[in-house]
Amino acid sequence: MSRAASRATPARRPTVRRAPPKKSLGDRLVAALPVSEATLRRAVTWSILGLGGAAALATASWFGVPAAIGTAMADATGELGLKVEGVDITGIKRMNRETVYAVALEDQPSAMLRVDLTTVRERLLAYGWIKDAYVSRRLPDRLLIHVVEREPAAVWQNGGQLTLIDATGVPLEPVDRNRMPDLPLVIGPGADRQEAAYQRLLAAAPALKPRVKAATWVGNRRWDLTFDSGETLALPQEGAAAALVKFAELDGARALLGKGWLRFDMRDPAKLVARKPGTDMEHSVPDAGTGEGASAAPARFARIDEV
Repeated sequence: MSRAASRATPARRPTVRRAPPKKSLGDRLVAALPVSEATLRRAVTWSILGLGGAAALATASWFGVPAAIGTAMADATGELGLKVEGVDITGIKRMNRETVYAVALEDQPSAMLRVDLTTVRERLLAYGWIKDAYVSRRLPDRLLIHVVEREPAAVWQNGGQLTLIDATGVPLEPVDRNRMPDLPLVIGPGADRQEAAYQRLLAAAPALKPRVKAATWVGNRRWDLTFDSGETLALPQEGAAAALVKFAELDGARALLGKGWLRFDMRDPAKLVARKPGTDMEHSVPDAGTGEGASAAPARFARIDEV
């Protein structure tokens, strides 16, 4: 009889299916982002590098570490990916974008943390067209520049040169004679520095303002205005606005402009002197708004002496 050992087959344990682990809130938020996880990791790495580099530079400066060491640290962050790869420029209306780019980044290093934002802004503000500028970093690799442009107000003619200027007289750029903008023309040395006062002068007589095509700053003390009909009006050194208002009233009452007169002179507040080409004529014209029986003295016209 064989000795066969019979062993009982062990009973199988029931299979228990475990539920998948629940995702944390952070995991769900990451999954909802419109970027891949790899991209997100790179962004986090760049941000940590940027913050760490900035903190290292600040610490080095605080404890008096030589500037060369701080520069080397900034260069090291550049090798790790914090380099200027692009510049976003906003606010441009009339300027050339490439000009702004060249002015801003001239002689600036490629390492992001070594770009001197203050120097970039000061360099931009030294450029005529730019009234204000804002410069910042967007880590890891972009500079943000927003500029506020000046508004052209007039064309300044001096020594045969034409220059576009703003309302404060800041030169903006040369003007081509064949492509003159539709702006007032101010003529003479120092006329650019009088642009703000000139605009206030024209504002005193809004009815005449659109008819003034040029203004000459004479002797660094007073204005000669030239109208679209060809006449010139010599204004006094003192009380120029009041004289221009007076002339506007006379022109409104008697239509002086476009009547063949060559030049009007109001340098003497007591009279208005005028000249026609090749003639000596004297006329009396009542003041604007003077009715019958009014005692106001008439404005006298006579031949003018040249300035």
